[in-house]
Amino acid sequence: MTKSAMITICGRPNVGKSTLTNALVGEKIAIVSNKPQTTRNRITAIVTRDETQFVLMDTPGFHNPRTRLGDYMVNVVKESVADVDCVLLLVEPIANIGPQEEALIARIKQVDVPAVLVINKIDTIEKEKLLEVIAVYSAACDFDAIIPISARKGDGLEQLFRQLDTYAVEGPHFFPDDMITDQPERQICAELVREKLLRCLDKEIPHGTAIEVTKFSERDNGIIDLEVTIFCERDSHKGIIIGKKGAMLKKIGEQARHDIEAFMGTKVNLQTWVKVKENWRDSTVSLRNFGFTNE
Repeated sequence: MTKSAMITICGRPNVGKSTLTNALVGEKIAIVSNKPQTTRNRITAIVTRDETQFVLMDTPGFHNPRTRLGDYMVNVVKESVADVDCVLLLVEPIANIGPQEEALIARIKQVDVPAVLVINKIDTIEKEKLLEVIAVYSAACDFDAIIPISARKGDGLEQLFRQLDTYAVEGPHFFPDDMITDQPERQICAELVREKLLRCLDKEIPHGTAIEVTKFSERDNGIIDLEVTIFCERDSHKGIIIGKKGAMLKKIGEQARHDIEAFMGTKVNLQTWVKVKENWRDSTVSLRNFGFTNE
C-alpha cells in the first residue's frame, strides 16, 4: 500500500531549513550558507522510505522584503503553507517568539493545517533551556508534536520521520521512487555556483547576484560542458567578484565545480563570466527572465 505526504518546511532566514532538507534526503540538493535569504525559490525534495513518499518543500526564509525579489520570496512562503498535509515550523532554541515566527503561526492557524514544531540546533543549548522553548511555543499554538533536532548532526530525524508518516495519505506516489528533487540539473548547478558566491563574498554583494546557465551539454565521454553567467548589480561588484587578476572568480569556480561534479557524478568543464544588470532585483522583466514568477 503506497502512501504520500506533502510537507512544507518554513521558518525565519538562516534557521537551518536547507540543512534539514539535505539531511532528510541524504544528499545535497539545497544550497546552504550562513547568510540569510540563501534560498530564493521553493525547492521540492523527495524522500521515499519503504511504501511512503515524503514530498518536502524547502521555502525561502520569512522576512521583511526590501525588493520585488523579496516580495516574491515571502509570497512563496505564504502559498506553500496552504494545501499541504503538514507544515514544519523550524525554529531556533530561543525561549521567545520573534515577529517572523508569530506571522507564520498566524498563517498556519489561518489555513488550519496540521503543524509540527521542530526546534533545531539543540546541540547548542542545555536541556533546561530547551524545556523553556517548548513551553513558550506550546502556549502560542496547538502543535501536533514538538520535536527537538540537530539537522547538522542528524539527531532527532528518525523521530521526525515517524511523525511525518502519520500525515501520509494512501494513494500513488507523486514522483518516481528514485527521484530526490524536481529541480532540473542545470538549476541545481546554477544554485551551487550561487552558494559559492554567498560563501566567498561579503555583505550585500552576493544577494545582488543571479546565475544564468547558458550552456549545459554532455560529451560522448560523459564530461559535462557548463557555461555560467553571473549577473551583478554594479560595476564595482563585478570587480570584486572577479578579484585581483581573476583570483576570486577562479576560487568561486573551483569550489562550485567540485560540488557540481559530486552531484552529477562526472567531470565538469565549468566556464564562468560576470556581467552587470543594474537593479535587476526590482525589475519585473529581469525577475521573470531569471525564473522568479508566481505563475
